[in-house]
Amino acid sequence: MVLGEQRNGTVHRVTFELLNRGRTLADKLGVELSCAILGDRVDDLGEVIRRGADRVYHVSSPDLAQFLPWPYTRALVQLIEEVRPEVVIAAATTTGRTVMPLAAARLKTGLTADCTILDIDPAEKILLQTRPAIGGNVMATIKTPFTRPQMATVRPRSTRPAARDESRTGIIEVRNYSNLASLGEIFLEYMADPTQEVNIQDADIIVSGGKGLKNREGFKLVLELARVLGAGVGASRDVVELGWIGYPHQIGLSGKTVSPKLYIAVGISGKVQHLAGMQTSEIIVAINKDPDAQIFQVADFGIVGDAFEVVPELINQLKKIKAEA
Repeated sequence: MVLGEQRNGTVHRVTFELLNRGRTLADKLGVELSCAILGDRVDDLGEVIRRGADRVYHVSSPDLAQFLPWPYTRALVQLIEEVRPEVVIAAATTTGRTVMPLAAARLKTGLTADCTILDIDPAEKILLQTRPAIGGNVMATIKTPFTRPQMATVRPRSTRPAARDESRTGIIEVRNYSNLASLGEIFLEYMADPTQEVNIQDADIIVSGGKGLKNREGFKLVLELARVLGAGVGASRDVVELGWIGYPHQIGLSGKTVSPKLYIAVGISGKVQHLAGMQTSEIIVAINKDPDAQIFQVADFGIVGDAFEVVPELINQLKKIKAEA
């Protein structure tokens, strides 16, 4: 079972990424692939079938109209107890990282978080859950042999979305659950992050800055370049810890995983922890004055130069192109 996600009634892209992984696992086990979607109202559930699911469970309740941890957890636990899947996977998003640990505790089973690889042991027919450990220096493969379901979260954008197949058919079940609300949780209002004009996990272009920009004032070059490109703004862990920008922008093992069409790394050395969060980007452009910087090992295009000279020139040229267009 895949725990899908929706935003304002629309199935989110991360669901299709999970279906890509789930389809492979289900086929290796020779079982049905189901997808659970929690929410009061969800449009076009047929798209989930076209992307690989055999069965969709839409758990509907007014208590699920807005994301709150306990109503979502209660709904997921109730569905799992009814359907009894062998494996449950979710994305390591705010939803997945919040709900899956709570559900695992209630179900008295194990959970492996932030996996990068999921596979099936051919002999034991159980889930192999692989994730970075010890600061990304080793890869640990974890099994859950004694309890069920086997539960794992995977980093969003760590795989491609499943392709659409118009010929696929499947079953959509609507399950109406009641009494999910918790007296300790009340939804007040939704507040957008004012520092994110473009959400980095949804962005096609990301401009990311590192400690090589020297200070908060220097980091403004990244903000300006991102604004000209209509891009999301990313940052290394060092930059976030220095307080130049907030945690929602952090990319890497301890932040978000992204896979945009274009990733521009400015003043980022390329530590393994940061590379783990962006190396699946389609095109990587690195700007760094150190020709031996590790970021150049994964970059498709590298500019060896001072960011304080290169980036302003890039911004000027992009503005000229926009003015002539």
